[in-house]
Amino acid sequence: MSERWARTLLTAYRWAGVAAMPFIGLYVLSRVGKGKEDRARRHERYGQPSRERPDGPLVWVHAASVGETAAVLGLIDRILRTGIYVLLTTGTVTSARVVSERLGDRVIHQFVPLDLQPAVSRFLSYWKPDLAIVAESEVWPVTILELGARRIPQVLVNARMSDRSFERWQKAPFVAEALFENFAHVIAQSETDGDRFRTLGARPVTVAGNLKGDTEPPPVDDALLDFYLKCIGNRKTWAAISTHEGEEQIAAQVHKALRTRHPDVLSIIVPRHPHRAEALVEDLTGRGLRVVTRSSGQPVTPDTDVFLGDSIGEMGLYLRLTEIAFVGRSLAGEGGQNPMEPAMLNTAVLSGTNVQNFREAYRLLIEKGGARLVKDAKMLAGAVHFLLENHAAREAMMRAGLEAVQQMSGSLSRTLTALESFLHPLIVKSRLQGGR
Repeated sequence: MSERWARTLLTAYRWAGVAAMPFIGLYVLSRVGKGKEDRARRHERYGQPSRERPDGPLVWVHAASVGETAAVLGLIDRILRTGIYVLLTTGTVTSARVVSERLGDRVIHQFVPLDLQPAVSRFLSYWKPDLAIVAESEVWPVTILELGARRIPQVLVNARMSDRSFERWQKAPFVAEALFENFAHVIAQSETDGDRFRTLGARPVTVAGNLKGDTEPPPVDDALLDFYLKCIGNRKTWAAISTHEGEEQIAAQVHKALRTRHPDVLSIIVPRHPHRAEALVEDLTGRGLRVVTRSSGQPVTPDTDVFLGDSIGEMGLYLRLTEIAFVGRSLAGEGGQNPMEPAMLNTAVLSGTNVQNFREAYRLLIEKGGARLVKDAKMLAGAVHFLLENHAAREAMMRAGLEAVQQMSGSLSRTLTALESFLHPLIVKSRLQGGR
């Protein structure tokens, strides 16, 4: 495909979005019905604002979901300290709640507009950002091209490129180049990610590490933690966190296998998407397991098999109730989830082998001895049993994981250095206008 055809294809994509706009309401309403959109704020998805734009420099930060949002919290805090306003967009209801809990009114939150020409144009015309910062792997053609046309600098931070995405982009190199050339800077997580972005046409590219290594441990309500610790008492526990479809059933198999050696074991299961909780309760009880959900507010009793974490923003609670955590989207799913949160909370990390999205983090954790990969439910049950039985081995994994996460820190300062040329003029402008 030539460069000319690539640009023709992207133009056709933009016009297709314009044509689809009158019918997109049905799509959004269907997502509202599934709990994936906020009914009261659904118009934000069409680029219609629900807040006033403040006077002064404004940085637009986009973080798709909970993981990306957590990763950029430190970066946002540093930007806010300079007196620059931050407009933070996310794409999920869950992440919006996290923003409210962690940042409150310090930022302006909006749901990201759909990648359709009318919505994106309306959004940018109203907010007029001075700089756009996009987290991790969000590549939306219309948004990228519209920012480029308006000469608004856009920087991809904590950038990663999965094996599957890289393979897909390589099949359309001219399309990739026509998009990635619009980025004023790409700040990648690893050398592998950096090389992939360069291959696809991004310039310049800096490698800064993973921002998640500089995040604070997830917070916890101390009174709530004390309540559940008293409920659990001396029972042995393990957790399966950020699980995707199919992995809760694996956790159930592991629980039954463990129960033959550890009759009092409590399994803590935290699905990545809490809206699946009702179906999971039905499935787990159908397997003969007694389940208590966090949302019920009921105590965990001695005969409880599974404590189901169906709340939002309470990973800090669940991880502090155990010293062993299996991190999901790695056995039944693909790509893995963030292993750094459990590691920084002194937890031995177990995972499936499909961890491409967190390759560098797992590499260091495994090298240090803080994580172990398993191939299936049987191997996971064996690993949990071994750690429950061997206090010294469990403590060694916990220490190694914490050391590995500490070694991964420093990405925030390197990212800020790479952003300095974009932020400094806005800081000066803000001060000249009297700041916030």
